[in-house]
Amino acid sequence: MGFSEARAYRAFGARSTWLTVFLALANSLAVSAKCAADYFVDSLPGQPDSPQVQMHAGHIEINHKTSANLFFWHVANQHIADKPRTVIWLNGGPGCSSEDGALMEIGPYRVTNDHMLNHTDGSWDEFANLLFVDQPVGTGFSYVSTGAYVSELGEMASQFVTFLEKWFELFPHYEKNDLYFAGESYAGQYIPYIARAILDRNKKGESLTRWKLKGLLIGNGWISPRHQYLSYLPYAYQEGIIQGGTDASSRVEAKLSKCLKKLNVEDSTGTVQISACEDVLQAIIDETHKGNRCINMYDIRLTDEYSACGMNWPPDLENIEPYLRFKNVTEALHINSDKQTGWSECSGAVGGHFRALKSKPSVELLPGLLEEGLPILLFSGQKDLICNHIGTEDLIKDMKWSGGTGFELSPGVWAPRQDWTFEGESAGFYQQARNLTYVLFYNASHMVPFNYPRRSREMLDRFMGVDIADIGGNPADSRIDGEKGPATSVGAHPNSTAAAEREKEKVKSAMWKAYYKSGEVALIVVAIAAVIWGVFIWRSRQKHQDRGYEFRGIYPMLGSSSSGSLPRYSNKRGRRGHDVEAVNIYERVG
Repeated sequence: MGFSEARAYRAFGARSTWLTVFLALANSLAVSAKCAADYFVDSLPGQPDSPQVQMHAGHIEINHKTSANLFFWHVANQHIADKPRTVIWLNGGPGCSSEDGALMEIGPYRVTNDHMLNHTDGSWDEFANLLFVDQPVGTGFSYVSTGAYVSELGEMASQFVTFLEKWFELFPHYEKNDLYFAGESYAGQYIPYIARAILDRNKKGESLTRWKLKGLLIGNGWISPRHQYLSYLPYAYQEGIIQGGTDASSRVEAKLSKCLKKLNVEDSTGTVQISACEDVLQAIIDETHKGNRCINMYDIRLTDEYSACGMNWPPDLENIEPYLRFKNVTEALHINSDKQTGWSECSGAVGGHFRALKSKPSVELLPGLLEEGLPILLFSGQKDLICNHIGTEDLIKDMKWSGGTGFELSPGVWAPRQDWTFEGESAGFYQQARNLTYVLFYNASHMVPFNYPRRSREMLDRFMGVDIADIGGNPADSRIDGEKGPATSVGAHPNSTAAAEREKEKVKSAMWKAYYKSGEVALIVVAIAAVIWGVFIWRSRQKHQDRGYEFRGIYPMLGSSSSGSLPRYSNKRGRRGHDVEAVNIYERVG
């Protein structure tokens, strides 16, 4: 190669580097310019024609370095009563997908065995927008680089706040909604930590929009390990799972004794999970093992094959996993190509890393949240063993906040349990004092909304203070101690209301602002790209004029046939690390 050719070749290499940088920058800016319209779910395979459900779904990157992306699925409310509300739903595990909540509990659809979607009578989107989030990173459709999983509750909460900030940038018309968090099982750890992080964020100054956090709802939550580990045997006795004075009870009591010793070690009182105490639950389950069957730990009225003992429940799981793996479904939900593995209900990798060894149990956060004026509702399904109602009731009884202990109204006087009937049937009871409400659902499992979607929605609407007086329709007959509360559930409702129309105008205006904002970002991308390209062309021409030969196109070494135009550029995101989170291991609390 001659001197001139070598010089030209080096010039080509330098220009190629400039081109690579230019294209990478343009691509990065284009990705950041995503708007709400990019997440719109036009339709889902098998979706019924009515009622119409407006949805958005997809990934939001919360950490570029680790390729940490959280998946969300948003469902807009069907009606608006007095004001707009958003409920964020989280499932537990840790590492179990919130699509459980979306497709088996509170969402608008259930999946049939022929892969169709049936509308759920009692879905929570009646008067609230629903936001389902797969978190921590690596859960469900979310993904992250190998080794970058979350291990502590504080880190999880911080990442969730980052997610919300980015989500509200995309959907600013929801940022001033009344905001509620709801979930079940291990979400009893997640939700108080996230609430604490949001309240702390709201105190940081006027530069941030204050999020209107209005309440928390936790069903069959894992909240206080000390109380809940010690509730397993009393619950088993109460429900007749174990008979006192038998060899079986002696074996379980021996495990309980080891658990107590571990709990009494000073450093163990503040941990979220204790292996020696997990053995108590396992011992109870083992005592129910007969043939190839055992008790279902999530619904003691049922049995399951040993050693699943509830892991195969609910039966809807058989329909959901294949449905969420269909290509046309993942395309409709805008699943990134970087998500290399199919959807699984629970991730063994996420659960294996999330041990919360340095995190205090969330029960220690509840008094402070209540004292800051945040209403909290704890609810329990009566037939759940793993996070049973005795443990929840015991933790409430011992908790101190706002000058009292438990449900004290005054020293020695406790709030009464109020009978709850729903459409003439005994549904459970309510108990409440000083911002805390407890609801027991009779004959319900670990997943209360799976059993009673309409009753659970009435509980939600009552807690949120929904009043449908301006809407009309036939409210459900729900009574506490014989008295009807505000009308909160619609039977035959009109297709539109004045309140809904007013809100639609607000949403429409905000959406246009968001789209204009994304358009401005896109223009900035084009402008920056044009400037970079112009500088590149000018410098290249200037150098070649100085060197005494004419610049023709980008690739001077390709011969006279080169047209000098850019080749077609393939805009694909590279894979930033293998995602191994979706190991199909059902190590879950729920």
